[in-house]
Amino acid sequence: MSALRNYLNKIKPNFEEGGKLHAFRSVFDGFETFLYVPNDTAKAGGVNIHDSIDSKRIMSMVVIALMPAMLFGMYNIGYQNALAAGTLATASFFELFAFGFLAVLPKILVSYIVGLGIEFAWAQWKGEEIQEGYLVSGIIIPLIIPIGCPLWMLALACSFSVIFCKEIFGGTGMNIFNPAIAARMFLFFAYPSKMTGDTVWVAQNSIFGLGNDLPDGFTAATPLGQLAQNITPDASILDMALGFIPGSIGETSLVAIAIGAVILLWTGIASWRTMLSVFVGGTLLAVIFEQSGQGMTWWHHFVMGGFAFGAVFMATDPVTSCRTTTGQYIYGFLIGAMAIIIRVMNAGYPEGMMLAIFFGNMFAPTIDHFVVERNISKRLKRGGRK
Repeated sequence: MSALRNYLNKIKPNFEEGGKLHAFRSVFDGFETFLYVPNDTAKAGGVNIHDSIDSKRIMSMVVIALMPAMLFGMYNIGYQNALAAGTLATASFFELFAFGFLAVLPKILVSYIVGLGIEFAWAQWKGEEIQEGYLVSGIIIPLIIPIGCPLWMLALACSFSVIFCKEIFGGTGMNIFNPAIAARMFLFFAYPSKMTGDTVWVAQNSIFGLGNDLPDGFTAATPLGQLAQNITPDASILDMALGFIPGSIGETSLVAIAIGAVILLWTGIASWRTMLSVFVGGTLLAVIFEQSGQGMTWWHHFVMGGFAFGAVFMATDPVTSCRTTTGQYIYGFLIGAMAIIIRVMNAGYPEGMMLAIFFGNMFAPTIDHFVVERNISKRLKRGGRK
């Protein structure tokens, strides 16, 4: 690594002011700070930095936490294709995973190429440092869409997300809506036939000799979609928990998501208050609906659809969620409860986590405002002032 560090130090003057490549300073700075912790120190009397953990390191840790869900999602893509073709018994683990890898990889590449390309261009245009927020959004967006979503639609969604939900608000740390949620909402409302229904969840064409070509018009409903039609799901509870069901690429496996949750909580990156409150709010409303004869068994909600994925990876986004301790409890509870209400009350839209988080993002600043004002009021009263 010292050789790489020496090489970067050697070429760095070319990218600084007055250098022949100074126009690409932000690109070099983004690459350098991704590889190494910046050497910047606080000025006397300013804010002091006590450790080397910066936002790039935090984002990198979130990406690591997403790896189990992504890798299992790749395997499940191959699994569902072989199951639909009736070749599951003869397919090896490698064949299933390799097919899923080749099916998912283009979506990840398109997401990063389009999103980071806009980030780089924006930074160059504004003469600012490249922001690192898209490191996480770039991998979450492919994981929350069906495998049947066309690449050009994904590119449009990524462009919309970065431009209209990040950059116009000031970039990373200033956006009020989660960019991944914005991308999925764009796709859902602009191209609903490619984001829902029974034809988008299973890869239908072989890739480089791997996988199977399925008949035109092949359909496979998700368990949530089946329940919305009053049909008992084909999958067992074990299959639902492990993730061997049709669904968005990274949202099917509760086990893989739980591993990511442990990583985020152990490193202190995600708020356990928000995460816990989402499940508490969801459980309470699910039990109420179950007792009133509406909806499914309460714990079914956590093993189907994107509830768990949203609670772990998107509701806990530190930028768009509440920042006060009390606010995190309220915010998480609101999201969990609203997701269940949407699922149960709107049979035409069985998945409700996306809209729940979107509305949670919308109300997060207001929740924090009232929590802070209440704390100020309590302190004034303790001091004998009204």
